[in-house]
Amino acid sequence: MISDTTVKARISQDVKERAVSALAKMGLNTSDLIRMVMIRVADEGKLPFDIKTPNVVTKEAIEELEKGNGKAFSSTNALFDDLGI
Repeated sequence: MISDTTVKARISQDVKERAVSALAKMGLNTSDLIRMVMIRVADEGKLPFDIKTPNVVTKEAIEELEKGNGKAFSSTNALFDDLGI
């Protein structure tokens, strides 16, 4: 396969450095990774990994926790007592 085009992406320097380091440990570089992902997307018509997004109930729970409206328990027994189980 002839590689005759370039793909560019903007990403933070920190993320790039960490990714380059991790890829090097696998014997890969950023071009290898991008090429592999693009080929899989082209061939399979989908991402080679799952993207999971929280549902409405989970999003609301996350927002409540971020506002500081949550409960903390010192043990599973304390949690179960609060839940009445």
